[in-house]
Amino acid sequence: MNPILLAVIIVSAIGLIAGIGLAIASIVMAVPVDKKAEEIREILPGANCGACGYSGCDGYASALSKGDETNTTLCLPGGDEASAEIARITGLAAGTVQPMAAVVRCQGIKRNCSTKLKYSGVRSCKMAAQLFGGPKECTYGCIGYGDCVEVCPYNAIHICDGVARINPLLCRACKMCVNSCPKNLIAMMPLHETKAEVLCVNKNKGSQTRKECRTGCIGCMKCVKVCEYDAIKVENFVAYVDYEKCTGCGKCVEGCPVGCVKLITLENNER
Repeated sequence: MNPILLAVIIVSAIGLIAGIGLAIASIVMAVPVDKKAEEIREILPGANCGACGYSGCDGYASALSKGDETNTTLCLPGGDEASAEIARITGLAAGTVQPMAAVVRCQGIKRNCSTKLKYSGVRSCKMAAQLFGGPKECTYGCIGYGDCVEVCPYNAIHICDGVARINPLLCRACKMCVNSCPKNLIAMMPLHETKAEVLCVNKNKGSQTRKECRTGCIGCMKCVKVCEYDAIKVENFVAYVDYEKCTGCGKCVEGCPVGCVKLITLENNER
């Protein structure tokens, strides 16, 4: 027999045997497919943001399918539509998802906060923050190098005058920007409601904060004194708003001497 032909036959036979072996192994060792989990996974937005508290969309879908999770409203990007679809597939009760959007709690733009050093390293907030807290005088403020911009899957964040700003029309509350900010500046606020927000997280004493930023919270307690609903507190020299108690009356805004408390109404026509 021709040696070349013999070699072809041998190689083909080996390939055939290997193929049959792999086919048998795929049947014997096949992992059972959870069709319900796959169906749930298909209706989730696929951001894998972890806002639901699970590792990603697959983890949430698996937990719902197995009955380990019964809350159909954990997917903030999916909203009420995803909750209704999950309820249809699982038989669980559909709920109402509180629409939220992210807000950057900082007003450290160039005219409000000066720089203390020239940073020439990797263009990353996380990296720059390791060098004396960043290039700005305020070590609590937005560095503005766009780590949040890079992780946002909805193109909702842009850097404006050295500070990140979020467009509520595009934000889907996935919280990926929240987790990416090394300064913990980004908070989630309710949509379609007027709430007060303190656009500062500087925990230094008032005298030091004033040196660092023109609009930094000085912890003067004036906002606390005028609030009739006990919705605002000062802790560690900086004010915080309880959205559950806030009615959006605006008295804290009027009482703030530095202008760091603002009334914010977030609207998202897509929700």
